[in-house]
Amino acid sequence: MTSAFFDLGAIPEAGQEPDTEVAKVSTRSGSTEVPSRRIVPAKLSLAALVQTLSALLWIPQAALLASGIGVIADRHSIPAMAIPALLIFLLGALRAGLDALGGRLAFKAARIELTLRRNVAATALAARSPLDSNRAASGFAASLIAEQAETIVPYLARFRPAKLKASAVPLVILICVAPVSWIAAFILLFTAPLIPVFMALIGWRAKAASEKQLTETGGLNAFLLDRLRGLATIRALGAVDRTALRLRADAEQLRIRTMAVLKIAFLSSAVLELFAALGVAAVAVYVGFSLLGAIDVGTWSGRLSLTQGLFILLLAPSFFEPLRELSAVWHDRAAGEAALEALDALSGTGMVMSGWRDEKAMETGRDRPLPTINIRGLCFRHRPDLAPVFDDLSLAIAAGEHVALLGASGAGKTTMLSLIAGLAPPQSGTIHVGAERLDDDSAATLRARMAWIGQRPHIFAGTMNSNVTLGRPEVSPYDVQQAIDLASLRRIAIQRGGAPIGEGGAGLSGGEALRLAIARAAATPHADIILADEPTAHLDAETARDVTDALLAVAHGRTLVVATHDPALAARMDRIIHIDASAREEAA
Repeated sequence: MTSAFFDLGAIPEAGQEPDTEVAKVSTRSGSTEVPSRRIVPAKLSLAALVQTLSALLWIPQAALLASGIGVIADRHSIPAMAIPALLIFLLGALRAGLDALGGRLAFKAARIELTLRRNVAATALAARSPLDSNRAASGFAASLIAEQAETIVPYLARFRPAKLKASAVPLVILICVAPVSWIAAFILLFTAPLIPVFMALIGWRAKAASEKQLTETGGLNAFLLDRLRGLATIRALGAVDRTALRLRADAEQLRIRTMAVLKIAFLSSAVLELFAALGVAAVAVYVGFSLLGAIDVGTWSGRLSLTQGLFILLLAPSFFEPLRELSAVWHDRAAGEAALEALDALSGTGMVMSGWRDEKAMETGRDRPLPTINIRGLCFRHRPDLAPVFDDLSLAIAAGEHVALLGASGAGKTTMLSLIAGLAPPQSGTIHVGAERLDDDSAATLRARMAWIGQRPHIFAGTMNSNVTLGRPEVSPYDVQQAIDLASLRRIAIQRGGAPIGEGGAGLSGGEALRLAIARAAATPHADIILADEPTAHLDAETARDVTDALLAVAHGRTLVVATHDPALAARMDRIIHIDASAREEAA
């Protein structure tokens, strides 16, 4: 865990929709402005309308083509077809252009929508309190946002336009065919409803299968990430084979779920092709027998002419084409809606850090006096159905005082540090840091004055200096060197030189990683409150003493609150507070 709290920037609150004409979205190359949620649906609707218009242009094309062939059949000269042929060519070019334009607009709008939803989901995760027991697993969240969310693009870019075309194009074709032959219109009208009915039945099954497949994928990613993090422990316990078997079984389950989704997708396409072929065949049989003179009914006056018959035959496949296209992207709908629901659930309500963002939070300086910490009537529980961790708890920590929080495991020591840092809102009671009350308005500014040292700090791949600065421009090279000296890391820094540290602290011992976290806190000039969570846990006595010496050196002139089980560390504090039902205090 990083040792200092930083401003997270001006991005929307968890679950909040961007409400301006443009939304600023972070990318690898910086931030970019994209249309907001109010504009994206309009662009998707425009793209669908353009593609629908492109499909409808086939009707005048078919009329011109049928009439041209009728003219030739009546033994008129071929030059008489010049103008109709030119119009057919122009309409074809216009159709192709509109279809390409509509597809491009739909794709761009879908990518923008995906970017916005990813931004909202990432923002919600960033705002979620570390104490929230309902937080999504890292592997599941990463898989959902980075990989599975991509299914939203084909859903929006392909299914939405196909849905509009399937609603409009067959109806217009039916209106055009009915004045020519009411039997042909009746055949189309009778066979058309069978397709959406069977697609709906298959679609329900497809959506359920997609949701299960998405859950399996996220679960497998979460399991794999968790086992990779604990690989050293797994090898030490001799559980490598058992873990491999579990991973193989989960992978097999994912394969089965994926194949189930593919089977349903193929089934939906086969059903559609069957009914579409039957419908076109029935129309062709009627037109053929009518032109041969075997059928005299079905028209409003007389028999079908060659031009009328060709017109109906040309439009019959186009009547089913939008439905076939809809079927082809039906599985995109199932996967896209499942991903949307999962993203919405990830962006949903949860335990949010108080005042988790503030653009001016980092402007805090050390020109203000050291703050006191006063807690009055504090009540907190992790979930409404659980017993309270604290119930009407009160305590005070003087400015510059070094305090140890002692208590049994699960008594609430880490929770107390998190409440002081504003990482979770209490159900009732007040926390004052100096003269300011910790709430949504002040939490980010107050948190900028704090540094957090966890028992397992995360060390990033990079040099020791970069792990101290963490990319903070306000930390100068002089501050880094002073922090390294205060944390007693000078000898290690000289030995390593510019050699990089591996991800997760590879190359450093547990004590060295903790002292590096202490150096981060020391390199934060505006941090006058240090919160340390079990800094000497799992360390031998000599290493724990070195870490304690470094911690006290950095905390000189600052307020220090330490949650610990270590009596040696607690004995070097100014005061010990026992975290239990009474929160009793004793002098160290």
